Amino acid sequence: MKKLVVSCKTVDQVFTDFKLAAQRVRRGKFNGETEYEISFDNKADFNRFVRNIPVLSAIITFKPRSVYELAKLIDADVSNLNKTIQFFEEIGVIKIRTASVAGRTVKRPRVEYDEVTFKLAV
Repeated sequence: MKKLVVSCKTVDQVFTDFKLAAQRVRRGKFNGETEYEISFDNKADFNRFVRNIPVLSAIITFKPRSVYELAKLIDADVSNLNKTIQFFEEIGVIKIRTASVAGRTVKRPRVEYDEVTFKLAV
């Protein structure tokens, strides 16, 4: 099961976590979990991610064949939706597959995670 962990961390905290993970791998204590973590270091990007969670949910639920179909399903403007999808693709939350449908090239968004978890520390 692929798991996405979303967190807010400083750059120093990310490097510390990376060092600890590398040490576990070297000692042979890697448990083999498939986990992908996205750490935001600023509140604006984190808020943008959280604000657009319904888009991720719609991709998982409806499995649209194109961005245009997704826009119709969630009643969103295609231009704004493309910007949101590009943001998600840049941070690695979704994958875009291109396909040819009736002679047109379409972009198909896919979420490849079974679980999304938030790890927020105070």
